[in-house]
Amino acid sequence: MLSNPSVRRVVLARLISRVGGEAAFFVGLWGKAAFELEATPSQLAVVMGSLGIASLIGASISGVLVDRFDPRRVLLYAELAFIPIALSLIFADSIGTLAIAAFLLGLVGTPVYTAIASFAPFLTDDEDELSRINGLIEGASWVAFVLGPAIGALLVATVSIDSIFVFDAVTSAIGALLILPVKVKQVADKAEQREGIKELKEGFAYTYSHQRLRFYIWLGSSVWLMFGVFGALEPLFFRDVLEVEIETLGWVNSILGIGLVAGTLIASRLKAKFRTARFVTILVAMNALGVLAYVGTDKLAVVVPSGAFWGLIIGMMAPLLRTMIQLNSPDQMVGRIMGVSHIHSEFGHLIPLAVAPWLASLFGVQATLIGAGVGVAVVASLFWPRATKLDRTRTTDVPSPGLPDPADEPRTVGP
Repeated sequence: MLSNPSVRRVVLARLISRVGGEAAFFVGLWGKAAFELEATPSQLAVVMGSLGIASLIGASISGVLVDRFDPRRVLLYAELAFIPIALSLIFADSIGTLAIAAFLLGLVGTPVYTAIASFAPFLTDDEDELSRINGLIEGASWVAFVLGPAIGALLVATVSIDSIFVFDAVTSAIGALLILPVKVKQVADKAEQREGIKELKEGFAYTYSHQRLRFYIWLGSSVWLMFGVFGALEPLFFRDVLEVEIETLGWVNSILGIGLVAGTLIASRLKAKFRTARFVTILVAMNALGVLAYVGTDKLAVVVPSGAFWGLIIGMMAPLLRTMIQLNSPDQMVGRIMGVSHIHSEFGHLIPLAVAPWLASLFGVQATLIGAGVGVAVVASLFWPRATKLDRTRTTDVPSPGLPDPADEPRTVGP
């Protein structure tokens, strides 16, 4: 698979660019807010909310841009735009200025994510290769999850927290250079659609009218809601419950990243029989076990290996969920459908920011995080009957726009 130069460049660009991004988020942005600026739960929610609102705006347009121009061009220009935005975080010296910088970061960072999430179908028509390419791209992301926070921890300990943002800008520049020669296949009727709002509506209409896509996107949304709670409170768990130094954020997330890499490698080698709604649902439910292990104590010695365990679960779930969405998406709408998925993820990250600080004040940071994990297991159990039906009615044909999903049609009984 990596013998294909375009696949190799996309994977390498994802790895290098995201190394900088992970360092900038987990140690740079989180660390600057929670440790350097001593943010309260509400102030951290403001910073994360600013990032989330901008990401939601970016997700609303980036899927349309991918379908109109292809993921290569969207990724290239988004990476270039990311460079000055990353550098602007150096000058954030208050919660207000940090929130503004985070907003700009989300605005240009989301098209990067949507473009990379949409890339695989533009590189192959084969289902098995699609799964493997998604696994490689996701694997590169998780390797970056290991390296990025660790490099961020080293930079903050040996240079300064602001040096992380310079590093992030450099990795984006390298990513853009790697993407420049990539070749993608063209979709025949891509050029026929030119009205942005209409295209966005078509993406939502197609997604919501097909039960399989609705299932995977709404199931995934339960996980994003959980991640939203962690985005609002996890650095405070490290500061107030574990009582550790800022660089520990980087080291522990690197360990979690090792689990992500291992999980992604497993996902990329799964046989076709595991590409089912029920298996995805099981993986979503297992997040509860990861959360309970990760934040269930106040002992760093338990948190570290538990992070690797939880990472293994997420690493298996994320690429499989993305592959199942893509398998049920027509080529000419992949970008918009992935954009809809990303919009759901951004809403999932945003909604908890309104209630997580309040819940933390009532029950404590640790109990609120545990509750978020238990909630995902409850949602997954509610999705199980639908998962069984989708697996029973699965077809290899992707419904064209305007045609119904076979899962939405009444099942004929008898011969």
